Amino acid sequence: MQPPASLPDPSTGQPPEPTPTRQPAYVRMPSLPPTATYILIGVTAFVYLLQILGSAFLGDSSYGIDWVTLFGARISEAIYAGQVWRLLTPVFLHGSFAHIFFNMYALLSIGTLLERHFGHGRFLLLYFLGAFSGNVLSFLFTEGYSVGASTAVFGLIAAEAIFFYQNRNLFGSYARQAIGNAVFIIVINLFLGLAPNIDTWGHIGGLLGGAMFAWFASPKWMAMGMPPEFSLHDERETREVVTGILLVLLVFGGLTAWALITGSG
Repeated sequence: MQPPASLPDPSTGQPPEPTPTRQPAYVRMPSLPPTATYILIGVTAFVYLLQILGSAFLGDSSYGIDWVTLFGARISEAIYAGQVWRLLTPVFLHGSFAHIFFNMYALLSIGTLLERHFGHGRFLLLYFLGAFSGNVLSFLFTEGYSVGASTAVFGLIAAEAIFFYQNRNLFGSYARQAIGNAVFIIVINLFLGLAPNIDTWGHIGGLLGGAMFAWFASPKWMAMGMPPEFSLHDERETREVVTGILLVLLVFGGLTAWALITGSG
């Protein structure tokens, strides 16, 4: 039995145009190995081992913490005395095995994805700017001492949400899911931060610093090529990345300078 013939177009009397066949398109995603993420985890684990060995062989300092922690923790009194390196070094220090385990697990989970998109350099800038921003707010509003990579991890979470928001047209429903997951993690962790011994201000500072940098510096992907395969081109310009860096440094560096000059604390 022959299939029925297509009726001609009544306006022209010509046979209708054949319906084009839809073909799947493929976008080649970045395959950059997350080397910086692995190095950060390795260095942090090594420093934690030094903390354990220092406590075992040298005992604790008069501050009640091991000597490695004493020289690198965020201790506001020491920062007021001019030891400003403490606004970065706490990112490598941790207070317990559970503390470092959960922070490094979060770094591995989020960092491997972000580094592939951001590249090694921008990813490291994001990590340390988040740590710096978090420790600045912790320095301004928290007493005692604090350690941990959670300041930087919160910067990564904020950057992940902004990255997928700015590339939502490319990633579609996956972007909405990723943004929702990031917001959920932020809300839950800020709620848990109400518990004692949690540096909530450090987390908030990391969020703000990571978000500010990522808004200007995260990749803006454009799919380019010929079907059925496309590749990604980053439209972000170098001057925008520099703007993100300077914004974080001016805001949080300015807060630090103001506190040191006025001597408030």
